Amino acid sequence: MVKASNSRSRPIYTNNSFLKVSDEVQDALQSGKPVVALETTIYTHGFPYPDNVALASHLESVVRVHGGVPATIGVLNGVARVGFEPEELIQLTASAGSPNTLKISRRDLGYVCGLGYTGRRLNGGTTIAGTMVLAHLAGIKVFATGGLGGVHRGGENSMDISADLTELGRTPVTVISSGCKSFLDIPRTLEYLETQGVGVGTFADGRTGTVDFPAFWTRESGVRSPFTIESEAEAAAIIYAQITLPVKSGLHLANPIPVKHSIAKSEMDAVIAEAIKEADRQGMSGSDNTPFILRKIKELTGGRSIPANRALIESNVLRGTKVAVELAKLETATPSPIPERNSRRVEAPPWPGMALQHTNSLTEKHELRLPPGNRDEKASKTSVDVVVAGSLAVDFSCDYAPFKNSVEHAPQLHTSNPAAITQTIGGVGYNVALAARLMGGSVRLCSIVANDLCGRAALAVLDGHGLDTGGIKVLDDSVAARTAQYVAVNDAKQDLVLAMADMSILEVSADIFTDSFKPQLEHHKPKWLVVDSNWEHSTLHKWIIAAQSSGARVALEPVSAAKATRLFTKSPDMNSVLRTVPNNTIDIVTPNSVELAAMHTAAREAELFDRPDWWHIIDSMGLSLAGSRQALVSLTNNHLVDQGVPQQSIQLLPFIPCILTKLGAQGVLMTQLLRPGDERLTSPASAPYILSRSHAGDGVVGGVYMRLFPPAEVVPDAEIVSVNGVGDTFLGIVVVGLANGFENVEELVQIAQQGSVLTLKSREAVSPSLAELRPRLEGLR
Repeated sequence: MVKASNSRSRPIYTNNSFLKVSDEVQDALQSGKPVVALETTIYTHGFPYPDNVALASHLESVVRVHGGVPATIGVLNGVARVGFEPEELIQLTASAGSPNTLKISRRDLGYVCGLGYTGRRLNGGTTIAGTMVLAHLAGIKVFATGGLGGVHRGGENSMDISADLTELGRTPVTVISSGCKSFLDIPRTLEYLETQGVGVGTFADGRTGTVDFPAFWTRESGVRSPFTIESEAEAAAIIYAQITLPVKSGLHLANPIPVKHSIAKSEMDAVIAEAIKEADRQGMSGSDNTPFILRKIKELTGGRSIPANRALIESNVLRGTKVAVELAKLETATPSPIPERNSRRVEAPPWPGMALQHTNSLTEKHELRLPPGNRDEKASKTSVDVVVAGSLAVDFSCDYAPFKNSVEHAPQLHTSNPAAITQTIGGVGYNVALAARLMGGSVRLCSIVANDLCGRAALAVLDGHGLDTGGIKVLDDSVAARTAQYVAVNDAKQDLVLAMADMSILEVSADIFTDSFKPQLEHHKPKWLVVDSNWEHSTLHKWIIAAQSSGARVALEPVSAAKATRLFTKSPDMNSVLRTVPNNTIDIVTPNSVELAAMHTAAREAELFDRPDWWHIIDSMGLSLAGSRQALVSLTNNHLVDQGVPQQSIQLLPFIPCILTKLGAQGVLMTQLLRPGDERLTSPASAPYILSRSHAGDGVVGGVYMRLFPPAEVVPDAEIVSVNGVGDTFLGIVVVGLANGFENVEELVQIAQQGSVLTLKSREAVSPSLAELRPRLEGLR
């Protein structure tokens, strides 16, 4: 919609001058998708160019095809990268062999990134140790690679021990490899890992009983593995326990090379003995030793070690992806530790009785002015155009305020920090309702508060803003509930560091819906219901069914990746809610790309894409399989198609015929199922956006419309005040326009984008300047 600074939370550290985590990896981590780290030393110091490019692309494809998101890790132009764009990966691999392309372990990260900060921009392939460090900083738990370093033969005297082993002892990342190369001292390697507190297990891979720890090219080493792992699910459970306890060291899970590529142990032992003998004869030691031995092994095996290398790397990446998928299932089965998106911040009095005003600075104040003559009447009003059912929360924003001359930009953990703390009224439902109200809509907010200080403060602010409070259910003291609250801890730049959300009040008994909210829908008969996914899934379903019964159309705000899936959670009403067009119960949804992916995954897992009625609508769309990618790219771009955004939208259209995906700096993607006779099917102006035309003649589907709206304005970072509430503002404007009878969604999207820009530049979650856009909205008549 608009270009804004990245304020997503990250598991450990945010992007900075030295570390960049790609948007795809960030989105995957925040939405709970399985992510697999991949190293780059094999590209920069292993396979030559362009073979390394092909291998890098292939391994990323292996991860994607099997349900994961690849996070290739390395250093490009002096900046550590977790996740590469295709052009960036080509740039790194093409630099293989250059003196400015280094092999980077833990010890080298500060050196290389520091030089980059001064303008000397080096490239580097990260070793296992270097990759583990960066993976952990990004929050990635599973890393698949070729072979682990170890204790070199004679290491008890030379102290030649790979940094991989000490890294495993202090960094909680699971490394999946084919064990150690057999020219290393495998017994001492395992002893060293034990000393470092590293759990080591080997996949049974079809074998029974105890198994050997593998020796890279061979499945057997003659050394028993400490533990045997039967399946990926078992491996994921081990990782999950390690993380949850927590144990602050890594795990090494050894995956034996596939049988058909394995070289017999007896043959490999002889080859390695000869290679080591030759290395000693030529005086090879230190960092020169391993490359020399590898070249000799290639020579002595007649080149068979190279395809074996490729096969085991691919096998390990496949195994790592399956483990990451199983781990993601375990983690998403419990409440997400990642903060929910809850829009905020209209300044409010901390407690009732204080002046209702908005403070922009210590000396400047202004009132929030609503359009004259449109103030909502309270509960006595017979009808409203829009009912918004969602969260109403008290937000606490804690902005880190370092002391003068401090070089710290982020609060320190485990201690008290100086801060500027403000209390505001927010919540997705509140923000959407306020945006619609400022645009002249007749709105009622339906939510729940407790009979506590926060609840009374929220009601006072609603009343002061002219919002109808008749739809707010106040729980009595006998109900053990708290008014929703959200606490955000931000750094000195106001980027989110940590957040805690208590929205449990919206998960109270469904009886409250039946007794308090359903009668309101029947009484007011709104044109539109906006419902956010903060509600418990069965209550969410009841809202949607009640809206249909009262004749209201429904707009859904997914809220977050975790809560977006609630629509697809089984309940007694699920089949009544998830119906295909023309009997659909949801008319429009406004996810971001992460929420869209979560909805798509949930729908697939609920087997909605196996239903005959879904297939009927998909077949009726008239989509051509030939050249489908090219068609989608022409309407969107390569990046979005690679992410699967347009594809996911199309597959959800049978249930939700209009999807507006908010893409931040890339704008908004509108995907809509057109009915037969829609004028856009024959309009020359709309022709560039028609993805398909139906020839089914069933009177239900006319075609598919897809349009990528660019950002309304590229807002410089210096002008961005807060990204909070941008998406809620967007939805509020779109819905109030639809409720006023403006069916041209394209026009509404563009006005809503302008409103989002105003909010982006405002310290309030919903800009009070939205009223300035009312004439443009009314001009659509």
